[in-house]
Formats: sequence, structure tokens, C-alpha cells
Amino acid sequence: MKIKKYLTLTRAGIIESLQFRLSMLVMVIGNLLYLIVIYFLWKAIYASADSDVVNGMTFSDTLIYLVLATALFNFMEMYTVWQIGRDIQSGKIVLDLVKPIDYRRYIFWSFSGSFVTNFLFTFLPTFIVVTAVTHGAIHMGLNLLYFVVSVVLAIMINYSIDFIVATICLYTESIWGINMMKQVIVLLLSGATVPLAFFPDTLRNVVDHLPFQAIYNAPLTLLLDGDPDMKDVCITLGTQLAWCVGMFIVSKLFWKCSIKQITVNGG
Repeated sequence: MKIKKYLTLTRAGIIESLQFRLSMLVMVIGNLLYLIVIYFLWKAIYASADSDVVNGMTFSDTLIYLVLATALFNFMEMYTVWQIGRDIQSGKIVLDLVKPIDYRRYIFWSFSGSFVTNFLFTFLPTFIVVTAVTHGAIHMGLNLLYFVVSVVLAIMINYSIDFIVATICLYTESIWGINMMKQVIVLLLSGATVPLAFFPDTLRNVVDHLPFQAIYNAPLTLLLDGDPDMKDVCITLGTQLAWCVGMFIVSKLFWKCSIKQITVNGG
């Protein structure tokens, strides 16, 4: 069965992730330091405001949003650009292309193991701590189901964007600059760095028509809304599904057109 070979890649990814326990510890410590900075930064922002509510969000709402956004980033980030870029530079991509499995699926499922470990060691503990500390600020109901569905769609959108950016490496053979630019754009326009509620109206209207907001802002909005209106839920999930299909088609066509550009240094 096809699913069996994919799950084999997932298992291998889990084993590989567990081999680098020190790097996971460093990542956790780095995230804690980042969250401490975020806490005092936004505390200062709200302290200088005339009201406890800024752009419809309290300090608690903003902090919960940003903490969970950081946890989601650590959970969903796949480092696809780095992997494909290194494969292009080393020539390993040629060997991967002759394997009896679609290259795009191979890369995705190779990283799927990290989803499991990152969920268990980063997102889930963060979610539990946030829920306990905020004394039930996160409603436990159907919003959790909507959140899970939204995260699955967000992962697919994020992967398609990563794959499109990685495909550009076929033309440039450059990794660092392209990936840094991608990360800055995605983190900023997705709401992971600054909640979209704080964006100026003009910029917010533009961002709402881009796929980035469907990665972090959409799932977090569904999660933090304790009593979401079904119309809003359908619009959010429908928009994510449309971006998921659209980005998948674009990434597949771009890869199909660009695969002819592969050159192996020294060969």
C-alpha cells in the first residue's frame, strides 16, 4: 500500500528528530527567551495605550495569540527550502528524482516525522501551559475541531509556498537569501509576528487577499473564538481550502516547468 511507504518516511523522520535532542533543547530555550521579550514588549505597548483594549484585543488576547503563533511556527516549519537547496547544490536531487516516489511527496513525508515530535515537545506543552495559566481563556469546544482542520490546511499551504521558493533555487542555486526573505514575508504577513488586527486597514485589506494569513492567523482566529459563527468558520476554512488547492497547482506547475533547469556541479 502507498500509505505504508509514506508512514515509513514518517517513522524515519521521528527517529531522526529524536537523535538531535540537544538541538530541540536549544530551540525550546531560544523560544522561551523570545517569548520573554515578546511579553515585556507588548506589556510596554499596552501600558502606553489609553485603553486596556487595543484594536479589539486585550493584552491577554495578544499574548495568547503570539505565544500560540510561535508554537505553531515551531510545529509547522519544515525547512523545505534548506533541504531542497542543499540537494540541488550537492547533486543529490538527481538521485531522489529517480526514486519510485513523487519528489514533492517524498520531501513532504520526509518532514512529516518532525510534525509528530514538534507537536509533542513544543506545541502541546505550550498549549497546555497557556490554557492552565490563563484559567480557561481558550474555550474547549467545537473551535478545537475547526482549529485542527485549519492547521492541516495551513500545513499544506505553507508547504506549497516553501516548495515554490525552493524551486527558485533551481535557477539561482542560492539558499540563504531566498529563504530569509521568505521567512520574513511569511511571518510578518501571516500575523505570526504582529497580530493582523494591529495592521492599518489598507494593509490589512491587502493581506486578507494573500495566502499568508491562512497559515497562522486563520487557525488562531478559529481557536481563540469561543463561540464562532458558522458563516465565519465556513468562510475561513473555505478560503484556506481555495488557497491550498491554488498553491498546490501553482507549485506543481512551477516545478514541472523548472525541473529542466537542474544542473549538477562537476557532472
